[in-house]
Amino acid sequence: MKGKAIFLGTGTSQGVPLIACNCHVCTSSDTRDKRLRSSLLLQINSLNYVIDTGPDFREQMLRLKIQDLESILFTHEHKDHIAGLDDVRAFNYKQQRPMKVYCTKEVEIAIQREFHYIFSAQSYPGIPKIDIQTINKEPFVLSDTIEIIPILVYHHKMPVFGYRIGNFAYITDAKTIGQEERDKLKGLNTLVINALHQYPHISHFNLEEALEFIADIQPKKAFLTHISHQFGTYEEIKKLLPPHVEVSFDGLEIEFEC
Repeated sequence: MKGKAIFLGTGTSQGVPLIACNCHVCTSSDTRDKRLRSSLLLQINSLNYVIDTGPDFREQMLRLKIQDLESILFTHEHKDHIAGLDDVRAFNYKQQRPMKVYCTKEVEIAIQREFHYIFSAQSYPGIPKIDIQTINKEPFVLSDTIEIIPILVYHHKMPVFGYRIGNFAYITDAKTIGQEERDKLKGLNTLVINALHQYPHISHFNLEEALEFIADIQPKKAFLTHISHQFGTYEEIKKLLPPHVEVSFDGLEIEFEC
């Protein structure tokens, strides 16, 4: 079974360009240097699935003319990964059903806090309708056929889930990844991993750490995401990478086997 991954956004919590920044990256004319907040679209068996709905979710759906959405998977509860959830209303209306949302209990608590009106006893027409499916480290299945293997990583001290689907894996906002979780990633064709910039950061891999992780996992191909304007332009970053590692950009498409 073949699938396709489309990068909806590849930037940090502030995106690229940043507000009020005039650096050479933020003022670049290369469209690959325009990065919305990190998110991924999976297309499998003609169905669409999204990993994370950040503040740019509406724009991302419009940009790709997405007409239907089967479900949403969340990595963690930070605002740059959940803030756009309200816009599932359009899919609720068109599909006439609640949106299935797969997340940990910690993310569910954050959603209940940030979108309290969804859960209010005094509900009113037009609010988002969601159907939360609480997940843990155990594999689960989407649409009765697609096995998802959660990969537990840590964003400083915050637990975050990456996801493996067949020979493809997507991990963002990682700083620490234990050996048990690394073992779940062996045999990948394609790995997507965060690399914020070149110098150390308290809660994200920098370039050196991302490349060390890639060397440990040994995928056939790897792509860097969650990229800061401090990293450089697409062309500048590309020159720093070995042949089997690439810089992702918004709109990039990757095919994989489920």
